[in-house]
Amino acid sequence: MDKMRISRMEYYGYHGVFEEERKLGARYYVDLELQLDLREAGKNDDLSKTVNYAEIHETVKEAVEKTSFKLIEALAEHIASVVLDTYTVIDALTVKVTKPHPPFDIHFEGVTVELFRTRK
Repeated sequence: MDKMRISRMEYYGYHGVFEEERKLGARYYVDLELQLDLREAGKNDDLSKTVNYAEIHETVKEAVEKTSFKLIEALAEHIASVVLDTYTVIDALTVKVTKPHPPFDIHFEGVTVELFRTRK
């Protein structure tokens, strides 16, 4: 299966266990790895035979910025569902959501959740 990776998309969302996080918001990074057949797109140089990554960016942006979840696991699950429901040419995907600055007195680059989902 062919793959398309869209790396480190950056959004501002209102997610978190603490109420202040859902009020103030924070930056989130999303990475997608899409599994789909890219043969026809490659042979014919035809956008209609693939997925438009600019449209996927907008789809994910809406999922991150227009919803609110306590857990980034729930956010990642929501993104996976929306992308699979919207783009039926995608057979499977991996979604990584990174929260770079959790509100704790911990010094690290962030926390990442990674989910793999397939079309059923």
